[in-house]
Amino acid sequence: MGRWEGKYVIGLTGNIATGKSLVRRMLEHLGAYTIDADGLAHQAMAPGAPAYKPVIVTFGQWILDSEQRIDRSKLGAVAFSHPEALTRLEGLTHPIVGRAIDTLIKRAHHKVVVVEAIKLLEGQLADQMDAIWVVDSTEERQRERLQKRGLSDLEALKRIRGQNPQADKLARADVVISNNSTPEDTWKQVRASWSKIEFAAEAEARASAVKRVEVKPAAAPAVSPAEEMMTITALDIVRGMPRNAGEIAQVIFDETGKQLSRQDVLMAFGQKSYMLAMVDEHPVGLVGFLVENLVTRVDEFLVIKRAPVVPVAAALIQAVEQASRDLQSEASYVFIQQDRKQIFQTLIDEGYKHQALDEIKVPAWREAVRESRPDDTDVLYKKLRAERVLKPL
Repeated sequence: MGRWEGKYVIGLTGNIATGKSLVRRMLEHLGAYTIDADGLAHQAMAPGAPAYKPVIVTFGQWILDSEQRIDRSKLGAVAFSHPEALTRLEGLTHPIVGRAIDTLIKRAHHKVVVVEAIKLLEGQLADQMDAIWVVDSTEERQRERLQKRGLSDLEALKRIRGQNPQADKLARADVVISNNSTPEDTWKQVRASWSKIEFAAEAEARASAVKRVEVKPAAAPAVSPAEEMMTITALDIVRGMPRNAGEIAQVIFDETGKQLSRQDVLMAFGQKSYMLAMVDEHPVGLVGFLVENLVTRVDEFLVIKRAPVVPVAAALIQAVEQASRDLQSEASYVFIQQDRKQIFQTLIDEGYKHQALDEIKVPAWREAVRESRPDDTDVLYKKLRAERVLKPL
């Protein structure tokens, strides 16, 4: 029995590049509240965050980049090469992350919580879990994934073989998810194990609930018959699931020309979530968004050409904000193409503000935007939560 009363907490682990984040995202789609412990550790080392100064004092000024941020590649090169250095780093960050995890789990409204941590079993956290899930993969697949992240084959092997044996993790597992085939195969395994959890059906029903939004009629401008707008009196806002993969791919193709297969969309589910606006079970708009490390990032915002932009865009962003608040996101950033003026104005009307990168004062938020912002997009921002988990010093 775990330490958090009224919660079923899954500890999710597995060695590097086995696919832990993919499985965590799938569980989030099914209705779990998920926490990336390793991501929280990175946030804890951001300028002003609790571990920032202790890490610099321990490892030296040389690990800083030109903007006085801790360069994770420099720090990682030391930590992964010297076990003592890694132990010292973890001694600085793990207590901070542990307190943040405790706060997030206690605040979560969800009954099923997932904590992803590569070092889950090496510390005390594992003993506080209700179940241990391990994601497994062959070394060959791990190497392929790390090479796609830009590592050389030699560096990939060094990272893989420098970790504690995967066999030790498998020996502790209550559930093993094999991630060697397609995302669809992984999804089936996750669904099968999820269905055995006591609170699973309730959580999934809540996550996939349809929200009906009434649309007030508005005077339409005079246009040609080919450009005539749809008449919409109500929208259904639904969370995109693998069963919607075809619809998601079709909207993206129709509005951008980008062609995606069902497998492409399922793979994207490992990186982001989707909200769909539906009219009579036909999609009229979608938003692709990611809630990671308490920051929401929207990098796709599409409304089909014949749909009225304002009500569709407003309903979608409101749904994203609600999902973000459920996941305890502290800030929402929308990256919007500069030619989508109606969506831009709708977001302004919904309380968003245009923000340049150097105007973002919270380093972790600024880094999230820097990493995620597509080219040729404006950045719009809205604060979602006053209190921060990793409070600056």
